[in-house]
Amino acid sequence: MSVALMWEARAEAGRGPELLDWARAQALEPPPVRRETFRAPQDRVLVITWWDAPYEAEVPELPAPPPELVSRPPHRWRFEPAD
Repeated sequence: MSVALMWEARAEAGRGPELLDWARAQALEPPPVRRETFRAPQDRVLVITWWDAPYEAEVPELPAPPPELVSRPPHRWRFEPAD
């Protein structure tokens, strides 16, 4: 079984590079099987982590970033393979 966690946040205007650096610096213990970090217009940052665990498993998640970096709380979703 595997589960993917998706974390997405929108930075305060012009602070996207800082939020991206912050997200990259967040260590998860234990580390995920796979981790990818993306950026998008409007200073958005997306992190997807994959875990070798059932859907309901407790796995490490990225914390909330410092409030001064974001324009709203991060969104979080959990997914499982459909195949």
